Amino acid sequence: MQIPVKDIEIKHDVDELLRELKASGGFMAKELGEAVDILEEMIKQKDCLKFLSFPACIIATGCRGIIRELVRRKLFDVIITTCGTLDHDLARSFKEYFHGSFFTDDSELRRKGICRLGNVFIPNESYGIIIEEKMREFIKGLTVDKELSTYELCWKLGEFIGNEDSILYWCFRNRIPMIIPGLTDGAVGYHIWEFGKKLRIDQFKDEDLLSELVWKAKLSGALVIGGGISKHHVIWWNQFKGGLDYVVYLSTAVEWDGSLSGAHSREGISWGKVKEGAKQAVVYGDATINLPILVASLFKRIKI
Repeated sequence: MQIPVKDIEIKHDVDELLRELKASGGFMAKELGEAVDILEEMIKQKDCLKFLSFPACIIATGCRGIIRELVRRKLFDVIITTCGTLDHDLARSFKEYFHGSFFTDDSELRRKGICRLGNVFIPNESYGIIIEEKMREFIKGLTVDKELSTYELCWKLGEFIGNEDSILYWCFRNRIPMIIPGLTDGAVGYHIWEFGKKLRIDQFKDEDLLSELVWKAKLSGALVIGGGISKHHVIWWNQFKGGLDYVVYLSTAVEWDGSLSGAHSREGISWGKVKEGAKQAVVYGDATINLPILVASLFKRIKI
C-alpha cells in the first residue's frame, strides 16, 4: 500500500509548549524557545528586511506546507533556496510522493523506477517524467522579450502551476522574490537549458534586486534552515549593511569541519555577516521536527 506524503497544516496550539521548553533551561529545548522569541520580534519589526532560506529536501516532505504558509501569509520579504525546491514544488503540484523507509534495497528501488529521498519514495513518474512534461509545456507557452531573473522565472512558473498548494504559486501571487543562485543544479534548470534555447536567465538581475533591498534596509533578519548556497547567499549579502540583526539557524551540521553549512551564527560576526549584538539562536536537530513546532508557536503569537 502506497501512503502519499501530505503537507503539514498548522491546527494545534503549541505556543505554551514552546514557552515551557524555553523555561526548562535544557539544551535545544531552551534554544528552540528562544528562537521563536527572536522570530516573533523580527516579524513584528515593520522596517526589518526578512530573509527565508532552506534546502530543497524538506519540500519533498510535509514541511512544504509550512513553507507555503509562511509565503502565503507574507511573513518574509525574500526567499533564497536551491533549484530542487522548484523541482519538488512543481512535481508535487501534479503528482504524489510516498512514505518510504531509510532501510530499503536501493538497487531494487532502481529496478522499480523509484527514487529514494531519505525515507520518502519518489516514483519516476512523480519526478523526472512529470517535470520534463510540465517544463516542455511551460517553456512552449512562455513569451518573453527580455532576459529573466530567477525570481521572475519563479513568478512565471508559479503562475503556470496555478495551484494554491504550491509555494511558487504564492510567491507569484504575493510578488515575493524567490532567488535561486544555483539554477542549473536541478531538473527545472536543466530543462530550461535543454528546451529553452531562446530563453536567457540573467542571474545578475537577482543580485541587483538584493543590492537594492539590502542597501536600503535599516534592519535585517533571517530564518536559515540547513546550509549550503542558500544559507551563504543570505549572510553574504547582509555583510554589506553591517550584518543581520536577527538570525535563527535550524541545523544538523557541525562546525568542527570548517564548513559553511556547519558554521555557527557567532562565526558570522567575524565576517560582518551577523551584527555584533544581534539576537541569535542556533537550534540543532531535524528541521522536519523543529520547523513545524516553531512556526505553530509563531503563528499563535503574531495572529496573522
